[in-house]
Amino acid sequence: MKGLSLEKQEPYYIQFYHMIKKMIFDGKYLPGERINETQLAKEFNVSKSPIREAVRLLEKEGLLVIENGKVVVYKPTLKDVEEIYYCRMALESFAVKLVTKLASDSELEEIQQTLQATEEAIKAKKDSNTIINLNEQFHRFILTFTKNDRLQKQVNDLKGLINYFRVLNFKGERRAEEILEQHRGIYTLIKQREEEKAANEMIKHLELDVAHLLQVIANNDTFLTNR
Repeated sequence: MKGLSLEKQEPYYIQFYHMIKKMIFDGKYLPGERINETQLAKEFNVSKSPIREAVRLLEKEGLLVIENGKVVVYKPTLKDVEEIYYCRMALESFAVKLVTKLASDSELEEIQQTLQATEEAIKAKKDSNTIINLNEQFHRFILTFTKNDRLQKQVNDLKGLINYFRVLNFKGERRAEEILEQHRGIYTLIKQREEEKAANEMIKHLELDVAHLLQVIANNDTFLTNR
């Protein structure tokens, strides 16, 4: 892991958790690839305990799985994408309805500022991680401004896989611009306090994401697509 190091400020298992997760999202650990706990422990001169704890957290999020007694990177399937996005459609369209009714003008302004920051990042050709994080912030603000803790928890339980799919979803030309345009459409209807139209626009946005993701996975033989 050239260029990577551990800091003393955070517990080692948290640092390993973030490090492994980043490497999965960055494609340095490929779907189906084994995570060798013993090798990582030797490389960083630590016991296997913090690595095992990091693995446990990532397994809980769905990013790592145990296959034949080995820890491997989650390999998305077409069925996985459909199931998770159907959950998102139900939960996030309802979140949009709540936000349309409940969000204050200042909260709507925060969403608008996120869209503006996204546009500026795209124009400045910022790295994809910056734009993906702004994409995530748009959806997070909508959930937060529902002020519904249980709804937020339902979506957060899927957060690891949602963020993994979000990274895959940005593959392809002009994807950032397309997603931003869809987000602006959702925001415009929220600001107009059009509950049903805004909710339907969120569903449409996520349906387009599904179609794109299925194509990305189907065209990449790294992924298992027949389950």
